[in-house]
Amino acid sequence: MNNKQNVGILGATGMVGQRFIQLLENHPWFQVSWLAASDRSSGKTYGDAVRWKLDTPLPPAIASMPVSPAVPDDAPQIIFAALDTDIARELEPKFAAAGCAVISNSSAFRMQPDVPLVIPEVNADHLALLPQQNWNAASQQRKGYIVTNPNCSAIGLVLALKPLEQRFGLRAVFVSTMQAVSGAGYPGVPSLDILGNVVPFIRNEEEKLEAETQRLLGRLEEGKIAPLNAKVSAQCNRVAVEDGHTESVSIQLAHSATRQDILAAWREFHPLRGANLPTAPAQPVEYDAREDRPQPRLDRMRGRGMTATVGRLRPCSLLHWKFTVLSHNTIRGAAGAALLNAELLASRGMLLPGVSVSPGTSA
Repeated sequence: MNNKQNVGILGATGMVGQRFIQLLENHPWFQVSWLAASDRSSGKTYGDAVRWKLDTPLPPAIASMPVSPAVPDDAPQIIFAALDTDIARELEPKFAAAGCAVISNSSAFRMQPDVPLVIPEVNADHLALLPQQNWNAASQQRKGYIVTNPNCSAIGLVLALKPLEQRFGLRAVFVSTMQAVSGAGYPGVPSLDILGNVVPFIRNEEEKLEAETQRLLGRLEEGKIAPLNAKVSAQCNRVAVEDGHTESVSIQLAHSATRQDILAAWREFHPLRGANLPTAPAQPVEYDAREDRPQPRLDRMRGRGMTATVGRLRPCSLLHWKFTVLSHNTIRGAAGAALLNAELLASRGMLLPGVSVSPGTSA
């Protein structure tokens, strides 16, 4: 008997939409039943509408599905949204107002005070903001909402910072990113601009990374998020790497810590242990002691693409400590992050009234 919950994907033909399809294939709790994309794709089969770019085959059942208009009329209650910011700003409230749980990868509402910006291992308590949302749902029995995941470069950084912030406190963070071209979507950065080159500018990326880090590591106080009281400075660069964002990080701690203290904080960071969420990695932050790791080609798929790999921990002559962190930008930094948020909501009975799952062992 199939007890899986039907889910839909908004922006299904884009790179993040394709990742959703890949990650949801054979998912134990959810199954894709509805796909929507732009007007030019509507009415086609998904196989005809998409330029499939991933390294696993397009599932035949998905290829034969029709692409629906991006309206909530016949959509399932659970929606994964992989939309450009301007389109998300228009469409996501419409789906929430229709009573849908919108699990969004867009930046459109990340900083809205009543919208949770969530990494399950970091700030699951921020889901308490959900009752504050009011999208004027016609039926109060289907009160919809929006939950967001962070920017693709913020996730790896914050996963590495959270165990340190918990134990030692943070006063300052400096991060310089080397971000993969897949973060720009498809077709992304023109080849003549990126091959043999580094582009030291990604529009709005530094601002997002700084603000989202402070929000994610902030405290929920009286129904509001008090941002992390630490300085965060970011420099963001696009590099000729397909997948995997690498970040060089320097930190100033509020309380002194030895190298062994920091390594123990990362090693012992298991906030989701026992939750049995299918997409959650067994080790969300993994340290690699080899002098030349992590590397995108070798380490981006740790934890099925959901683990942040840290390396090169050493003293910093400017602040206290410095290290390198790597995360997969379209899995942990996009579709996988949203899927894990949905699993967290489901495990807590927070998806929507009438929507339930039967959590079992993680995959």
